[in-house]
Amino acid sequence: MSPQKHQADIVTVDALNHDGRGVARVNGKVVFIDGALPGERVSFQYISRRRSYDAGRVVQILEPAENRVTHPECEYFGTCGGCVLQHLQADAQIEAKEKILRDSLQRIGNVSPKHWLPPLTGPVWGYRRKARLSVRLVPKKGGVLVGFHERRKSFVTPLADCKTLDPRLARLLPHLPKLVASLSHPDRLPQIEVAAGDEDSALVFRHLTPLTEQDHKHLVDFGVRHAVQVHLQPHGPTSTHALWPAEAPLLSYRLPEHDVELRFKPTDFTQVNASVNQRMVGRAIELLNPQPNEHILDLFCGVGNFTIPLARYAASVTGIETNSTSLARARDNAVHNGLTNITFLRSDLCDAKMSLPDSSINVDKMLLDPPRNGAMAAIKNLKTESVTQILYISCHPATLARDSEYLVHKLGYSLISACVMDMFPQTSHVESMAHFGRT
Repeated sequence: MSPQKHQADIVTVDALNHDGRGVARVNGKVVFIDGALPGERVSFQYISRRRSYDAGRVVQILEPAENRVTHPECEYFGTCGGCVLQHLQADAQIEAKEKILRDSLQRIGNVSPKHWLPPLTGPVWGYRRKARLSVRLVPKKGGVLVGFHERRKSFVTPLADCKTLDPRLARLLPHLPKLVASLSHPDRLPQIEVAAGDEDSALVFRHLTPLTEQDHKHLVDFGVRHAVQVHLQPHGPTSTHALWPAEAPLLSYRLPEHDVELRFKPTDFTQVNASVNQRMVGRAIELLNPQPNEHILDLFCGVGNFTIPLARYAASVTGIETNSTSLARARDNAVHNGLTNITFLRSDLCDAKMSLPDSSINVDKMLLDPPRNGAMAAIKNLKTESVTQILYISCHPATLARDSEYLVHKLGYSLISACVMDMFPQTSHVESMAHFGRT
């Protein structure tokens, strides 16, 4: 008989999947269980059924894992969808993510690195420098709610604190509902983006209705009182502009090992974990080992997170990016750091029909830092005859594995080394780095 929704069952959990759920089998069928850890014997309740798998949530832990955290740090854990692994010890989270990466490379890409490098880690709390907070006006729940979505739901978890947010941003959470409620149309402000650099922090208010002068006054007063920049976004990201200070300085972060400072606007894409980012850039330069006579190609270069420091060591670097706003910021960052050996070009790197500029022909080494859908289109359009090394920065193990198969089995590279990077502790995100070379 097939299990019914809300029916309870007892299983032993075998593994952890890519989104942090325990994996078990009932009568041969896979079931993904929220709140369950590998090795545990649990009672769970079915919450949905599909043809190829079922889903459930833990009702009772009958035999807990040794690495289970019995009292998670955050009071909202289990409801808020921002974190899914607070019930697993930090070192075990790393091991689980490394296993996911290892399994993906072998199962999808039929590849395995010659060497596994130590994971890149940093603080497990208070690390997150960027986030998008959802805002809802729900009178039945007391008014304005500000927080992250509940896990697998569209409801907003109202947060008075967040243990993963940078403390400069987390301290603002208790005050934001009252601020939004004071505005003329609190039901027309769906999102607040928060961002922080090494020195300054900022709030970006997405509003669907024009704000009044009184609204502006409330927002400016808030910025002054809490020493945080206030920006407005009436339309898309390119419409973002500073309200206070009127000439707000760009946010910035330093990579001191390479004598680099990168500046960005609050809506620009940057890595959220400054500590791990420093280690990531350092290891990237260590592995690629750029030489004074070499030309490096940096694809998906963003604001120049890798391009700028690489240019300190190479003869020249070409950065290619799809997003024109990021590209403009990268050019500014090259000037800001006094570097003249960088060329920035725009190309739609995810378009299978795109062609890379001629400047990519005589590349010695290459770095890829693509979005979740990977870099297959760019890789297939590359002239790789002269490229001796490729460093691939990944935010999704499955697409890294897919692209690795092409690099190894079609283009003849070998996978020299790989590692996971814990860019998002307490979450199921698996960030990684893979180093390829000519055999």
